[in-house]
Amino acid sequence: MKAIDRPLPHILNGASQFVIPVFQRDYTWRAEIQCAQLWRDIILASRTEVEQGHFLGSIVYIPTGDNSAGFTQWLLIDGQQRLTTITLLIGRLLIVDVSLDRLLDDPQLIFESLNSTGVDLSQSDLIRNFILMRLPEKQQTALYEIYWSKIEALFRGSEWTFDAFARDYVALMSKATKQEKSSEIYYAFRTFFPELKQRLGSLEACLEHMFRFAQYYAAFSLGRGVVGNRARQLARLRQLVDVPSLLIMQLFECRDHLGSLTEDEFVEAISIVESYVLRRAICGYQTRGYWQIFANLAFSTGTTDVLAKLKVALARLRDSYRFPTDEEFIRALKENDLYGLRVCRHLLEGLENHGSKEPTDTTSYSIEHILPQNERLRVEWRKMLGDDWKNTQKTWVHRLGNLTLTGYNSKYSDRPFEEKKTITGGFSESSVRLNKFVREQLSWTAAEIEARTKQLASRASKIWQPLIVDKALIDAENHAEKQRQAEKQSLEKVPMSNEARSIFEVLRAKLLEIDTDVIELAERKSISYHAPNFFLEVLPRRYRISLLLALDFDELDDPLNIAQDATQWKFLVNATHEGGVLLNLGSTADIENALPLIRQAHAASED
Repeated sequence: MKAIDRPLPHILNGASQFVIPVFQRDYTWRAEIQCAQLWRDIILASRTEVEQGHFLGSIVYIPTGDNSAGFTQWLLIDGQQRLTTITLLIGRLLIVDVSLDRLLDDPQLIFESLNSTGVDLSQSDLIRNFILMRLPEKQQTALYEIYWSKIEALFRGSEWTFDAFARDYVALMSKATKQEKSSEIYYAFRTFFPELKQRLGSLEACLEHMFRFAQYYAAFSLGRGVVGNRARQLARLRQLVDVPSLLIMQLFECRDHLGSLTEDEFVEAISIVESYVLRRAICGYQTRGYWQIFANLAFSTGTTDVLAKLKVALARLRDSYRFPTDEEFIRALKENDLYGLRVCRHLLEGLENHGSKEPTDTTSYSIEHILPQNERLRVEWRKMLGDDWKNTQKTWVHRLGNLTLTGYNSKYSDRPFEEKKTITGGFSESSVRLNKFVREQLSWTAAEIEARTKQLASRASKIWQPLIVDKALIDAENHAEKQRQAEKQSLEKVPMSNEARSIFEVLRAKLLEIDTDVIELAERKSISYHAPNFFLEVLPRRYRISLLLALDFDELDDPLNIAQDATQWKFLVNATHEGGVLLNLGSTADIENALPLIRQAHAASED
């Protein structure tokens, strides 16, 4: 690399030609910011009486590699914005002339270190330049036109979405365990991309792969390139949540490229995800950490038996991320105040239009409280609700049965119920299907609201259906996961005294005689056994071992009376599983008496 401080006219001398790479950014300097600052610098230089120059920054370039031209051609690496702005200006303007050697210098690394002035590069700029800048000009142009320009077009007008795509694409391909910041994804991409290139075999294969997944991402995030039922379902899901992008990309790949997912299965998978998100929102369950949940689901589906694997993965989610049951969902629909929820409108629109070939256009509609939410109710409402009207209003005003959609919200206002029905555009004339029950009522009290709530809750449970999965598939996956865990762990790492280990080794040999396929899991301070379900946990003690059996103490056949009721203790030291029976083995001689009880626990685990 040669760097020379020289006047600008010596660069723009006609003897050289600067080639702007096809992938370079458009002119982005703003007149009131960068151009104004440059003009101020030029005026300052023109007013200086002494013969001194004004430093403008650097121009970085590298040979194009094209030897057919009759003059020297240089590929411009850095300085495009400055050169474009000052092409017609000469004289006292100085730059640093940096000429790179294609064999010795890395233009991308130099570009990153020098690009500290002007308009900040976006993550897409950095990623594009990282992929293409090192290539000869002709190859740059070809790959840009075939692939990269089309990727840019997908996100035009929503450039920030490209950063999110790059983040999620890297995460999906690398099976990431945490979410990177979109604003810093370039650094993760720079580390990841060589691995992708090695996996796919060539740079062009990588770009083709990226373009395909960019299409999937744009289809979900921006609704581009999709029509019909698929478009409607993606739009509904996108209205609820945007973090399932990794999973959606994986489903698209299986449907459109691998052929391992049919169109009907694709639509069902999207419906299941929508149901999962909406049910959880109605139930008030937490949404923090959703990105990782959906990332793990994407990793779990694989590329075969995709729909079944997705259902199993959802069914295996536990605790705060579980798939709500019908009982939970219907109870929340009946008892919770829904008006303040972000998904309230989505719920009402789904109740209005699901299954209809003539959907109502609700884009201009708003949510209407049939019983007004104004605490200063009109006298007509008070008489209708009775003496306890305040508690009735407080209890029912934000419930599902009192909410609907209308284009006449301001006209309805706080009018009495009869007026809301009979005025022009009132419920009696409404074409909104949600209002059919309302216009049939003679009054609107707690009884009518409760009846409509039950009706709509029942319909909602059929629209956003529960998760139905074959239990055998869930058990099989649980078993496979335990096997994977067991392969990664070592029983030797479980802390154990010499006395306890001598008893355990003899016991272990007996356990493997009972079931050669039993799974042994090394917990942090214990060892658990599964066949396929948990049936035994070995708890090392100082001079002995304790055994926790997955049996109810009252159902145990224990003729020697050697077992204890484990529920007598609030907790057992080092235990990670639950069981109702506790045995203590002080020596290897105790093992034979314990084996009949262990066999009972083992048999129960197979049921």
